Amino acid sequence: MGVLTLQEYEFEKQFNKNETIQWMQENWKKSFLFSALYAAFIFGGQHLMNKRVKFELRKPLVLWPLGLEVLSIVGALQTGAYIVYILMSKGLKQSVCDESFYNGPVSKSGAFAFVLSKAPELGDTKSIILQKQELIFLH
Repeated sequence: MGVLTLQEYEFEKQFNKNETIQWMQENWKKSFLFSALYAAFIFGGQHLMNKRVKFELRKPLVLWPLGLEVLSIVGALQTGAYIVYILMSKGLKQSVCDESFYNGPVSKSGAFAFVLSKAPELGDTKSIILQKQELIFLH
């Protein structure tokens, strides 16, 4: 691969796309349950916090966004390195039109990790509600 070498780590080596797809197909209905629980927590949590004093969580939550940022940076570096490699070795057209990004061991496991990382990010909403901060639609 020239100057840009993409290392495969244990997660990438053991990642099985077919098992992952099968698991997603078998469990997609659970997303509705989790969405309902999330909405119930938002509205119920805001209702409960109206009658309570806000929690001071700024200091305990210092590591939470840092951890999410590290996860995002690692994912961006992995996928970014692959895209740069494709751009440099095969050109712009190949980087846009080729499906190899979705089949490469690093990028497909990275995409799966990105999807799963959305669940812990919902913890941000919990801290916003407990601190009685304004909850925007994005959350």
